[in-house]
Formats: sequence, C-alpha cells, structure tokens
Amino acid sequence: MTEEKKYEIDVNIRTVYLPDQSDEEAERHVFAYTITIANTGTVTSQLISRHWIINNGDGTTQEVRGLGVVGEQPLLKPGDSFEYTSGTVIPTSVGSMKGSYQMAAEDGVHFDVAIPEFILSVPRILH
Repeated sequence: MTEEKKYEIDVNIRTVYLPDQSDEEAERHVFAYTITIANTGTVTSQLISRHWIINNGDGTTQEVRGLGVVGEQPLLKPGDSFEYTSGTVIPTSVGSMKGSYQMAAEDGVHFDVAIPEFILSVPRILH
C-alpha cells in the first residue's frame, strides 16, 4: 500500500450565512461552517492542530492557528469520521477560507491534510 493511501483524510465542508448575527452596516458578516473529517486511509490518526487562511473580499487576509477543533483533538480510526460546526466573522459580504489540519498517525508519522478553499457569501451576492 502506498504511503498516500495509508494517510488519507477526506474533508467535506458546508457553509451557511447567519443573518440574525450579522450587521451589514457595521461590516459584520457571520458564517457557520460544518466540516466532516473522514479517515479513508488505513492508519488511525489524530487531528492535532489547525491552520486557517481567511480571505476577505477587500483583499485582506487573516491567519488562525490553534490546537484541535472546537476544543477537541479527535482520534479517527480507519473508516471513522468526525463532524463539527464552527464559525467566522468577516467584514465583507464575500470571502473565502482554506487551510490545513496537522495530523499524527498512530505509527508516529505526522502529516498535513489540506482543507480545500470554500466561499463565504451572503445569499444573492454571487451568481
């Protein structure tokens, strides 16, 4: 088995705009995102930390690093998945997020998992 297949983690993302928590006049746009992380590899692995790059529609970028996700460092056996919901606030009606998870496999290998870029957009802004 190739090393790639041993350490395979799939990331699925869903986003939603939260108008009741947002204030467009104050340039506060709140989004929730739900992420499912699935271990499709063959080695048990633990999510240790995360790194986010948040791009605002005005060209500014913010980076966020931290341990785990929502206060947890889930251990994923092959076939297991972990789902969590978190959120972000940006000053523009459109932005994007991408990043990576830093993982530790039970065999001692450390590897990164790319979080694909996803769009944050107030409804009816993008066509």
